[in-house]
This record gives sequence, C-alpha cells and structure tokens, in this order.
Amino acid sequence: MSKIQHKYSLKKYNTFGIDVRAHSFVSISKEENLKLILAENKLPLFIISGGSNMLLTKDVEALVIHMNTKGIHAIDKDKNEVLVTAKAGENWHDFVQYCIQNNWGGLENLSLIPGCVGSAPIQNIGAYGVELKDCFVSCKAIHRNTLEEIHFDLNSCHFGYRDSIFKNDIKDQYIITEVTFRLTTKNHQLKTSYGAIENELADQKITSPDLADIANAVIAIRKSKLPDPTIIGNSGSFFKNPIVSKSLYETLIKKSPTLPHYPISDEAVKIPAGWLIDKAGLKGFSKGNAAVHDKQALVLVNKTGNATGKEILALAKFIQTKVETKYNIHLEMEVNVF
Repeated sequence: MSKIQHKYSLKKYNTFGIDVRAHSFVSISKEENLKLILAENKLPLFIISGGSNMLLTKDVEALVIHMNTKGIHAIDKDKNEVLVTAKAGENWHDFVQYCIQNNWGGLENLSLIPGCVGSAPIQNIGAYGVELKDCFVSCKAIHRNTLEEIHFDLNSCHFGYRDSIFKNDIKDQYIITEVTFRLTTKNHQLKTSYGAIENELADQKITSPDLADIANAVIAIRKSKLPDPTIIGNSGSFFKNPIVSKSLYETLIKKSPTLPHYPISDEAVKIPAGWLIDKAGLKGFSKGNAAVHDKQALVLVNKTGNATGKEILALAKFIQTKVETKYNIHLEMEVNVF
C-alpha cells in the first residue's frame, strides 16, 4: 500500500516550481492501490501527474494523488496499424519517442510536450497541425466515488480545441488510468505542412523525412522557443490561440497586415496568442517574480524561481487586459488555475 504523507510540498510536482503544500499526498504506482486509496479516503481529491498544465495559487486542502503508473503494450497489430496502450503515469515525450523507435506513426508532431499520458486526453493536447484526438481510440478511467471502471471512446470524449468532456460535463469525476492510440506501422501520413516544420526540415536539408525526422524537427523548434521547465519554471503555452469571427479578423488585418492567421471555417479564424501578446509590447515583460518569456510571448515563467502562483496569475490577468484593450480579443487561459 502506498504511504500517505502530510503537509507535503508540491514544488517538484508542478513545472512552474510553485512551493505550495498538500494537506495529504500519495504517489500511486499500481492501479489496485489507487482503488484502495479511493475506497478509504474521506478528503477532497486532487489528481496530479506531470504537473505541466497547472498553476497552483494556494495550498491544496485535499488528498493529492500522484499518478505514477508505468507500462506500454501493443495489441492488435496488423500490417498497417497497431493499437498501443500506455499507463497514465508514462511521461508523454518518452512515450512518443518509444512509438517512433518502434516505427509507429501519428504522434511525432506532439514530441516534447510536457506532462504524462493520463492528462493528455483531458486537454486534447496538440501542436504543429496534430491533436491527440487524431490518434485516440479510448481511455480507461475510474470513477472517484463508485470505483467503477469506464472506457471512453473517441465520440464520448467530446474533444474540442484543448478541450474534452473531462474538463466539462464530468469534470473531477474520473481518474484516467490508461490511454489507447491507433498508430500506423507503414505508409505514415506525415504532417509537414506547418510552416515551422517545413523550414526546419529545409534547414536540415531533409527532403524525404521519416517519423524521427519530423520529431527531431519539432523538438528543435520547441527547444528554440520554449524554456526548459527544469531550468526555469513554466507550463508551456499559457493561453489558447483565440478563434475569432471573420468580421473581427477582417478589421484586425486592415490595422495589422502582417497578422498571422489560420482559417478554421468560412466564419472563423485562429489567431496566434503569442503574436498578440508580443505586439501588445509584453514579450519579456516582468511583473514581480513572474515574467513573459523573452523568446516566446505565449509562455509565462517563474523568473526568479521564487514566484508565487498568485504573482503568475496576476501577470496573466494583466496580459488579458492589455490584449483585449488593444485587439478586442479575450485570451483564454490554457493552463488550469487552482
């Protein structure tokens, strides 16, 4: 049985490096232990894995369960596809690398995204033209109160842009324990149309890329723009890229002809949040111990290592106000604030 600890620091369990304490804390490496803990627990629950998509602004008055279950296995492999299941505590990037090493295609564009497998469906993580839902088959989850095991398929997850049923209708009801993906074993459909990937491959003089080439290009791009959370605390992209109406986009493009944009439909256009923050004059801006990263304005950082969650949240709200005033666009936080 996993040992429960009290007044436990969560500093090393969140990538911002915020030093708050959990009322109680337990790290789970076996699913059967999870059920035992849930059956006996009387406190509110707080689930954490990689801690990469959260901002902790205060002590957590709950039992914090750290999902640290490991294991990857392939099933139903045929000449074209393979189903791959990974436990919730597997590091996401390590899992992607494992798939590439086995020549399983589909997740390579999602290389170097921080976090663990179990939290990936909650956010429907995505990058460089690919989202988790593109390869998702199902996930297994345990109901926190009834301990019932449920399998959620693609349709029942209600995936949207950085969104899922786990953030809405059934928020805080289930704990995801494993996720299954459908990946290709040959004739991989490589996604290289994203401009940054094309440019990186061209710089490397790669004309016929394979899975590893795509992953390495993505890794190089992310490393050039995004700070390493082990060096300076951050949670990656802090805001969602806003989707605006065609009419608002047409108004903005007249004022800012270089505005990057990605058509979503006949009536909607996606605008890069980092560009808006940068053009609002906030790249590199500091507020107390928190700052906007000087290379990628979409990232907020624990500049001194001593920032509180409240300082980072205050900076985020300041950015929202500045961007809304300048562009009439409200930036929605991608990071979950607690």
